Amino acid sequence: MTQSFSLDLRVRIAAFVEAGHPCRAAARHFGVSDSCAIKLMQRQRRSGSLAPARQGRPPGRGKLVPYESFLIQTVEAKPAITMPELAARLLEEHGVVAAPAMLSRFLCRRGFSYKKIPDGGGVRTRRRPGWASRLARPASAAHARAAAPLDLSR
Repeated sequence: MTQSFSLDLRVRIAAFVEAGHPCRAAARHFGVSDSCAIKLMQRQRRSGSLAPARQGRPPGRGKLVPYESFLIQTVEAKPAITMPELAARLLEEHGVVAAPAMLSRFLCRRGFSYKKIPDGGGVRTRRRPGWASRLARPASAAHARAAAPLDLSR
């Protein structure tokens, strides 16, 4: 994704234009495109601000969010379902076209992970809450004793 020009540069371009210079001259002077200077001045007239607009899609939205419960129930009922099969079920039951990669990313964000099994297939499983904190703790009492300081008072 591209980055916006700095607010400092935007202010200097606007000041140059407000001093009586045309937008195209301001663009040449500051080394930006003509359309950049023109659109910047249009933005200032329209909104009164030179700040760049927020880029990207707002978080928490997407075309799969309304079907979250359907997708989760389907995967929990049949953990070995493939993403193309899940896409086909979503299409036939709700009429929504979704790429398998989109479904996989959606499920990963909801806590599911894909586990390969020896027969060449795989199973989607849901991580239990707190799985990261268990990694920080010793796994057994032997590990706990090894990590504890030695008591030399005996």
